[in-house]
Amino acid sequence: MPRSEALVARAPAKVNLTLHVLGRREDGFHVLDSLVAFSGFGDTLRLLPGGALSLSVDGPTAGEAGDIAGNLVLRAARALQQRRGALRVGAFHLTKRLPVAAGIGGGSSDAAAALRLLARLNGIAPDDPDLIAAARASGSDVPVCLDPRARRMSGAGETVGPVLELPPLCAVLVNPRVAVPTPDVFRALGLGAGESLAGNAHPPLAAALAPAALWTLLESTRNDLEAPALRLAPVIAEVLAALRALPGCRLARMSGSGATVFGLFDTRSLAAAASGALRRRFPGWWICATLLR
Repeated sequence: MPRSEALVARAPAKVNLTLHVLGRREDGFHVLDSLVAFSGFGDTLRLLPGGALSLSVDGPTAGEAGDIAGNLVLRAARALQQRRGALRVGAFHLTKRLPVAAGIGGGSSDAAAALRLLARLNGIAPDDPDLIAAARASGSDVPVCLDPRARRMSGAGETVGPVLELPPLCAVLVNPRVAVPTPDVFRALGLGAGESLAGNAHPPLAAALAPAALWTLLESTRNDLEAPALRLAPVIAEVLAALRALPGCRLARMSGSGATVFGLFDTRSLAAAASGALRRRFPGWWICATLLR
């Protein structure tokens, strides 16, 4: 694809710094409350305008992406087509770097990037109701990925709060190359329709959090999907232990439904050293040092 003619969007990893499961609705969807941040690392999506809607995929994790026909990029584009009628489309090309079924919203971020590119191509405003509806129809995590900046998301993902000002977090993302499908994790959680999950409510979030306040908040929160994911993929416990044993790791927690785990460090140099140490010890794992914002 000629780079000079294509529209380009980043599709960064989505990291659930917190994830409280409040219960399960009568319609089967789980009610969540989560503080979400985005990494400086992710996939890249290009759109060459003109012609029929299509998608090609390459990149280090392209082989994990599955059948192109079911890719969330195409699902999101079709959802917007259904709502806008005549819509200029074209050929998408996805460079896949994020692991799949990993709890960091790779497919959802790709879908949101597709919607942003189509909005740019067709002069659709970022807050257009059709764009928001297409995001919601494409997946629970797609709405929060439309504008990938730190936010609180709640409900079944359809409620997205305002942008939050977080201090940059030096992080190491680690995935042991084990896919953990989200439906399986929620099934292992074992909530029936109408049931609630015991636990403290998510603390309130200020519009801007200083480092000390953010650390206090993170230490008082959790990821309620970590325990069921550990039962499905015990290797997650090994990842958590490996991160927690590294010098300077202040917090290690699973993101989303797993199996990706993040470790937070005070400085970039500590995160880089941790990333290097893990790569030497676990060469088969996917490991990425990055900033979360």
